[in-house]
Amino acid sequence: MITFPNAKINLGLNIVEKRPDGYHNLETVFYPIAWEDALEVVPSGKRENGYVLHLSGLPVGGNNDDNLVAKACRMLQTKHGFPPVDIFLRKNIPMGAGLGGGSSDAAFMIKMLNGLFHLGMTVEEMEETASSLGADCAFFIRNKPVFASGTGNVFEEIPLDLSGQFIVVVKPDIFVSTKEAFSRIKPHRPMRPLKEIIALPVGQWKEEMKNDFEESVFPLHPSIRDIKEKLYEEGAAYASMSGSGSAVYGIFDTPPQNCGQLFPGASVWYGRL
Repeated sequence: MITFPNAKINLGLNIVEKRPDGYHNLETVFYPIAWEDALEVVPSGKRENGYVLHLSGLPVGGNNDDNLVAKACRMLQTKHGFPPVDIFLRKNIPMGAGLGGGSSDAAFMIKMLNGLFHLGMTVEEMEETASSLGADCAFFIRNKPVFASGTGNVFEEIPLDLSGQFIVVVKPDIFVSTKEAFSRIKPHRPMRPLKEIIALPVGQWKEEMKNDFEESVFPLHPSIRDIKEKLYEEGAAYASMSGSGSAVYGIFDTPPQNCGQLFPGASVWYGRL
């Protein structure tokens, strides 16, 4: 069985308060996009161990057993006891980009194993399992636009449909650490609620909708800010960094031209929303 885990973008991101546990509460909108990895699971009667993870595509650092896909598999095997499997993951979505690629892989793994081995998990049970792997993992179970709050783990579906629009996503060869992203953040609530802004036409978002992490990241990495400005120069109706970066996206009313040539050294993906 094969599936194609997709990325997401953040539409607006407000850091609203620091919590007593040291984490931060935020408000954002998660919106799925069609930049995809490929994930395949094949039952393997030849193995005694529970799984083997085979990776290809973009390089993935660290130990394979620490990959979220492997963690998802171990969790479900422990609970449900299905046979050993070979897992084949081809990474196309850049990591450390604010696009949720790893979280998506884990969520799609849960959905695929549930179907392949008839585990009988409800959507809510799959979401609970996914949320234990990461704050935004559960989003990819339903994979629909949501208003996210809390630490990014409380979801409310919203009637947002950007179909007909076009998107360009640019991932420069820059890593933004969590510490960097939070370095200049001053938690606050926006003057205008994000739910209200998101209901406006896309062309009005530029003056209203912000990603608070840009205030920290742009001074440290001006080339990321330059990507956003270039997308506006090319006619984007709205452009923003996604999450804590370093990917930047632009939303266009008409198909953008030659964007693949405008950002040398970066990974560029574009398509319909």
